[in-house]
Amino acid sequence: MKDKRVLVVSSEVVPYLPENELSTTSFETAKMIHASGGQTRIFMPRYGLINERRHQLHEVIRLSGMNLVINDMDMPLIIKVASIPKERMQVYFIDNDEYFKRKALFSDEDNNMFADNDERAIFFAKGVVETVKKLNWAPDIIHVHGWMASLLPLYIKEYYKDDPLFAESKIVTSVYNNSFEGELNPNFHKKIKFDDIDESKIETISNPNYINILKNAIENSDALIKASEELPSELEEFLSTSEKPVLDYFHISEFDTAYTEFYLSKVL
Repeated sequence: MKDKRVLVVSSEVVPYLPENELSTTSFETAKMIHASGGQTRIFMPRYGLINERRHQLHEVIRLSGMNLVINDMDMPLIIKVASIPKERMQVYFIDNDEYFKRKALFSDEDNNMFADNDERAIFFAKGVVETVKKLNWAPDIIHVHGWMASLLPLYIKEYYKDDPLFAESKIVTSVYNNSFEGELNPNFHKKIKFDDIDESKIETISNPNYINILKNAIENSDALIKASEELPSELEEFLSTSEKPVLDYFHISEFDTAYTEFYLSKVL
């Protein structure tokens, strides 16, 4: 992986959020790339429950200051950055007070999903791309983790398809068994369509449940990784018929070699 550039984009990353399969795997993926001589940048949302003082987040003024249009609304993009202790890896946080200030990830105290989770996902996807463009950092691989990040493949392949910075980038999506109950806002696909993304590219998410959102990410990726030992049967079947390279599940304690070989032989 020496000198390869890998953009790791995740809904959750340790040590900023509690340990689970998703937050730990996305961190260990970046750590593995870094240890093998690759360059990596990690991106995640700046949820309100992240302790900025403890983790020493600070705003990057030169990257902040633009507005992203979400469903005809101008939403300010704030970029914050921190370094993971001992690892010398930078983490970029996509922030906006309207979407990410609340002290929770995806649902309220009654366990009801936030009504604007769809817009948060759109904002996160566009915010990541716009920040990478400002950094002028062309990734060889974009590795996506978690459903909140799963619009990134669609936006890079469609909304940003003419951007030369991503012309050679390959998208890998890790598929987890971290689903949510119910559906996102029923107008989700209409809000994406507002960005002049063709209707045919978002048919899958006209019914925006977890399975369909991941199916859309799979459709717009170049390669896939099974990141949970057991996946919903519908996703397993969809992966098996995708005709794209698929890496089977490897436990986090032994995935280093498997991921590296997959990157180098099946993705790049």
